[in-house]
Amino acid sequence: MRYATEIARGSSLSRELLTPHAKLDKLSPDLFRSKAANEENLMKRCSGSRFLAALILFASCLAGAKAFAANKIITLKFAHFVPATTKEGKLMQEWADEVGRRTSGRVRVNVYPGATLMPPQQIYDGITKEVADIGYGIFAYHRGRFPLTEVIDLPLGYKDPRVPSKMINEYYKRFKPKELDDVKVLFLEAHGRDIISTKKPVSRLSDLRGMKIRATGLSARIITAIGGSAVGLPITDTYDAMSKGVIEGLILDWGGLLNYRLGDMIKYHIESPGAASTVAFYTVLNKDKWNSLPPDIRAIIDKLDSEWIERVSQKWADWESTGKSELLKKGGRIITLSKEDSAQLREKMKPILSNYVASTKAKGLPGDQALKFCQDYLMMNDK
Repeated sequence: MRYATEIARGSSLSRELLTPHAKLDKLSPDLFRSKAANEENLMKRCSGSRFLAALILFASCLAGAKAFAANKIITLKFAHFVPATTKEGKLMQEWADEVGRRTSGRVRVNVYPGATLMPPQQIYDGITKEVADIGYGIFAYHRGRFPLTEVIDLPLGYKDPRVPSKMINEYYKRFKPKELDDVKVLFLEAHGRDIISTKKPVSRLSDLRGMKIRATGLSARIITAIGGSAVGLPITDTYDAMSKGVIEGLILDWGGLLNYRLGDMIKYHIESPGAASTVAFYTVLNKDKWNSLPPDIRAIIDKLDSEWIERVSQKWADWESTGKSELLKKGGRIITLSKEDSAQLREKMKPILSNYVASTKAKGLPGDQALKFCQDYLMMNDK
């Protein structure tokens, strides 16, 4: 009987063990509702965690992409026509190196000197057509293409060789000529005063009549005005033309004469500060390439260029001083015109100034304002 009772209790216990949910529900009716809520919360937490992990992964990828872009080296080709060993060539290489330093190596400027990529007459177009990214050239080699900027080359009577470069950059800020809108202007410059140098002896202005003299751009009008025969040649062809007798003289600055070894053949140098001209240069960058650069890179280059104006201004001062000193050591002679000849030369230059104003106004350009700006600037800064 006792044994039968234990079996009955076991059977009852077994039934309870076999139906645990019923038992537990009886003990705690809210337990399973709480459990379901916990499971739902757990699922939500897991889902949120997966979303957060995905977000972190996306942010990491984005940061990595930005880091890759920031570390990617941008290479720019810089073309010019002067020898790498000259003051000009060395300073352009210094600018290229400085861009690399200031951008922490993110921009590399490869310089191609000595017209290795294109001749000087093609440099501006070569930049707009992406033959190179950056170019250094002479405005006078593109006669008629930059009518307003020709004001710089006029015989305005330059004295201090540092002034022309400073003035042309101030001119650009003031007038922003549309003729330069198809490029990014990095900085502009102009060398010290031009002089007229010849192979045969001269002492008076009249000695230049009929003489074949190399001159480009507006300087050709100066030679024509004094009775000479202007021959248009790029500076890179001038030594050969002089040695072959194609030309008898040229209009150029002191440093240029030394740089291109022309002092070996010419010994007579006419200085006339009251009617001296200059030649303007550009350093420009392809506009699409410029716009593709990151904003911080553009800001770095802009700041460097604003500082570089002082460097190029001093370059031309050193250029003139060295050129003049060395050419005089080689036996060169400075010819000082008489007061009468100097006054006559200034009178002969006036029609060139008037023609500039008339021709620019005919094109709807403020040539009169540009000329007055330059004359006022020189009066204040080139004493």
